[in-house]
Amino acid sequence: MVGEQIIRLVFFFGTLVVIAVWELIAPRRSLTVSKRQRWFTNLALVVINTAVVRFLLPVLPVGLALLAQERGWGVLNLVILPSWIKIALAVVALDFVIYLQHVLFHFLPILWRLHRMHHTDLDLDVTTGNRFHPVEIVISIWIKLAAVALFGPPVIAVIIFEVVLNATSQFNHGNILIPETVDRWLRLVVVTPDMHRIHHSVIPRETNSNFGFNLPWWDRLCGTYRPQPEQGHTGMSIGLKEFRDSAELTLPRLFLQPFIRKST
Repeated sequence: MVGEQIIRLVFFFGTLVVIAVWELIAPRRSLTVSKRQRWFTNLALVVINTAVVRFLLPVLPVGLALLAQERGWGVLNLVILPSWIKIALAVVALDFVIYLQHVLFHFLPILWRLHRMHHTDLDLDVTTGNRFHPVEIVISIWIKLAAVALFGPPVIAVIIFEVVLNATSQFNHGNILIPETVDRWLRLVVVTPDMHRIHHSVIPRETNSNFGFNLPWWDRLCGTYRPQPEQGHTGMSIGLKEFRDSAELTLPRLFLQPFIRKST
């Protein structure tokens, strides 16, 4: 859908620019490695992953939602509810699926080998929200397709979910300063940078917490919520202890990383 692509591009670049400017004006932490190298790597992955998905997958979640609507597939297409309730239920259900997927990618060793690339970023900023291995992206799309087939969400709900997920991923990876009192209330409705930063801690028990990307409720309900990092937000180390050499975190090396024997 051309309209959907335009909407997603506008929100993607809009969020990227806003958070990037915010990072310059009010950064949360001092950066430790070359921003130029990291930005090239992380943004190049956006282009590569988009091309891989378009080439390999015959249908994407929005297209499948349209097909499901036409053919009456999925739970929400079998029940009579006001449209706004269906949209809300669909967005929340899809977000819970992404939470479960994230947990799965941490605790299944074969999937962690793919996902750990996301955690090797030695700094955290708006571009880290786009740092994923192409194989992980393809698997993630297949999981979304399965969820769309099961739930039968309205097309508009899938568009809203995809746009919000990408925007919040860039937001909560942002190196931006939000006053503690504001953050305390904000994280009741959305995953904030201070909440998600803990997930990128070099300490494994912190890495395996705060899995939410968009809605913060699942971590609290499922017992994976951690309010603050042990070493504080400015003192904590970002990344993985096995991958600390920035020279080894170039784009070609990242593609090969799932096949490297290091693991956490």
